[in-house]
Amino acid sequence: MDNGQWARRGRQVRPCAAGLLLAAIISGCASYEGIEPQGEMVSLNQLSALQAVGDVTISSANWPDRRWWNVLGDPHLESLIQEALADSPDMDVAQARLRSANAAAEQAGAERLPTVKGSAKISRSRVSEVNDPRGQGNIYSTTRGLSSSFSYDVDLWGGQRAAWSAALGEARATEIDLHEAALTLSVNVARAYVQLAGDYALLDIARQELERARTIAQTNLQLQQAGLSDQSALLQSRSSVSTARQSLEAAEQAVRSDRISLGVLLGKGPDRGFDIERPRSLSPALLSLPSVVPAELVGRRPDVVAARWRVEAQTQQIKAAKAKFYPNLNLSAMAGFSSRLGSYFFSEPAKSWNVSPALSLPIFEGGRLRANLDSTEADYDLAVAQYNQTVISALGTVADTITSVESLDHQREVLEKARDDAQQAFDLALERFQAGITNYLQVLSAQQQLFSAQQSLVTLNSRLVDTSIQLVQALGGGFHDGLNVPHLSGGYPHAPNPQATGKSRPHQADS
Repeated sequence: MDNGQWARRGRQVRPCAAGLLLAAIISGCASYEGIEPQGEMVSLNQLSALQAVGDVTISSANWPDRRWWNVLGDPHLESLIQEALADSPDMDVAQARLRSANAAAEQAGAERLPTVKGSAKISRSRVSEVNDPRGQGNIYSTTRGLSSSFSYDVDLWGGQRAAWSAALGEARATEIDLHEAALTLSVNVARAYVQLAGDYALLDIARQELERARTIAQTNLQLQQAGLSDQSALLQSRSSVSTARQSLEAAEQAVRSDRISLGVLLGKGPDRGFDIERPRSLSPALLSLPSVVPAELVGRRPDVVAARWRVEAQTQQIKAAKAKFYPNLNLSAMAGFSSRLGSYFFSEPAKSWNVSPALSLPIFEGGRLRANLDSTEADYDLAVAQYNQTVISALGTVADTITSVESLDHQREVLEKARDDAQQAFDLALERFQAGITNYLQVLSAQQQLFSAQQSLVTLNSRLVDTSIQLVQALGGGFHDGLNVPHLSGGYPHAPNPQATGKSRPHQADS
């Protein structure tokens, strides 16, 4: 066989050899066979609350507004909530976490880009007689160097992009966590404000009750001194005075505690709460409810939306973990000048360069890659389970709070009737006393029944307003995520790449 035939045979063998080499490389890769996620996102069609809220009138509009607190009827609450959003350490914590998540997303994005470095050096040295092979020594030399290097990991399998998408998803979820923190803080401020208003009303009743008890005790003292009553009635009335004093002190302490709690929520310390003026009488936050609660909750509650983004982030993490099972290609290059003579530094002999493509292949990793993938898919299952838990818990909270508001509203109607009856009984007893038909003790007894009815009504109304605020929170507090992240009944959700936005602190009013 002549040289031409050998050359032709060589050209035929090379592609076959290259194909065999590539097949051997791929077959030598570590395998992730048998490792699959188990979690499935709950289907919203399986969740129903029709029986739980079947007696509640439901409409398809008017979710909580972003300034939902305005329906409570006290404009001073607006300034308190904005103060809390600006100064509370809770918001600082959420903001710091968002900055960290954004930085992680930027770092993951930087991993996809080439690395270019430059270096310049100069060194002066003296060779001693001992180190000089010629035995002369006392030789001085100067070395100069200038170079640049380039390195790039080729993302053959999309692992780096998946890791970047996962970091963006986590950043998006953390941004929504910031809105959740703002909602929670504003709700806590409103609830504390409602508590303060209710305790002030109870304090007024406690003062009136103490005055009534003192009047009864004074009347009994006069009757006892006139010989018209015995010692027992006087002792009982004095005991009532002591009990009323204790109730008044408890009511005053409740107001003080409410003010301290508000000061802490505002991020200013306890003394800030004592500068807050007395709240007005607040009304429940009246809301209309959606016709399909489970589906609407997915986009209306920040915790649910954040949980969905974390599922998507874990989906991308699985892709990144699987990419590590495949070969990796790295391209690197260097070019520069190096010379001991300054005049020859940029000359042709001083030039140096190299290009180094490198292919790495995971053949035996001792199970590290499989363990990493297994852990990543377990994290995905955890994210799915947490999403399912959040959705089901959210629906349960909404249903329970809706029925509580409805029940408390009915109870308020009953107590208002009881209060009106007690008021009529007191007015009648007062008229009979003024007409000389009965004594003043019967008037005071009727007044005590009126105070009791008023106290029960104030307590119930505070619960109703507080529960209506909790319903606002359960329905998302005016939050609405504009990104469309489709919900699938099972498997991986697919969402557009999130953007690491929201670097400035959102106010609840315009979030």
